[in-house]
Amino acid sequence: MKKPGRYDVFGLVEAQFEPGSKDQVLRNLLGIKSKKDMDQIEAIALKQTEDKLFRTATYGKDHAFSTKDICRIHEIWLGNIYEWAGRYRQVELSTGEFKFASAKYIPNLMQEFEKNFLHQHTPCITSSRDRVVEALAEVHVELVLIHPFREGNGRVARILATLMALQADFPPLNFRPIEGEKRDEYIAAIHAGLDKNYKPMEEIFDRILQG
Repeated sequence: MKKPGRYDVFGLVEAQFEPGSKDQVLRNLLGIKSKKDMDQIEAIALKQTEDKLFRTATYGKDHAFSTKDICRIHEIWLGNIYEWAGRYRQVELSTGEFKFASAKYIPNLMQEFEKNFLHQHTPCITSSRDRVVEALAEVHVELVLIHPFREGNGRVARILATLMALQADFPPLNFRPIEGEKRDEYIAAIHAGLDKNYKPMEEIFDRILQG
């Protein structure tokens, strides 16, 4: 029986792995076959993307984020690695027994996300720390639940959260509170969002904002 990967996928092009990678690395523009090498390349590209977006005026304090911005962030990060970067996924994704939103619903779900969450919470220029925590938690949970991209959804959601925090005059966010042993708590907070319960994620972002 084949050992499951990070995600179980069902679909066409985006479900393909790089030949010779033993189904460990997605088909990519660089011909990378080693998971270790790909993890490093993605990490370097992510750091470059964060430096570009956090230290420039690409998205200013008065910017209202849109779904196009989210796709652009994804493409800036992974555009030189995967041909599908910046585009909504066409494959079904699940992790364990949890299934993310069906690919066919993603365009409509993202439109609703823009209307009900991005328009409500950005630009994130409130002077209330509690409102910033609420905004970050709701936007983060809803975006991760939709999981619009084939790969990199959590990291794009973190970039968006940091850009929102910068609008509210907080420093770049440090996500150590959701790493390591705290990862299970973070996953549970995402799942709580299925019932529109954002309190667990608010508690996490409250700790993150404390630095």
